[in-house]
Amino acid sequence: MKSEQQERGGRSPRIKGAGWHFNWRIGPRILVVVGLAVLAGGCAGSAVSTDPGSTQTGMASYYGEEFAGEPTASGETFDPSAMTAAHRTLPFGTQVRVTRLSTGEAITVRVNDRGPWIEGRIIDLARAAAEELNMIEEGVVEVEIEVVE
Repeated sequence: MKSEQQERGGRSPRIKGAGWHFNWRIGPRILVVVGLAVLAGGCAGSAVSTDPGSTQTGMASYYGEEFAGEPTASGETFDPSAMTAAHRTLPFGTQVRVTRLSTGEAITVRVNDRGPWIEGRIIDLARAAAEELNMIEEGVVEVEIEVVE
């Protein structure tokens, strides 16, 4: 005797009017993968507090001419010659001191975009800021960021 699901060709029952159904064969696996991805993303770099003096250490990268004239997440037009940066969580307009750990060079930038979206990186700098830190050749360097205001 065939079960109701076997009669439907192995498909799971649909919830009437919902427009979707849960596939019991792959559904739990997808939930585990999504859950692990969320956990990994959260562990990639902890959020920095917005309190002045709060710090975060990690890798900085930069982005340049290829995004010139494009809108940033704040709505501003990206200008690679500006002293600006992208950070995942700090509010737009936050002033951040970025110190290159290997040389002690430091600059102050204003957060006007979101990112970086590459694991292990904590801040993306506009090209002008990267030039001030002498990181153009390396591309990615270790930094400490400190909220100024």
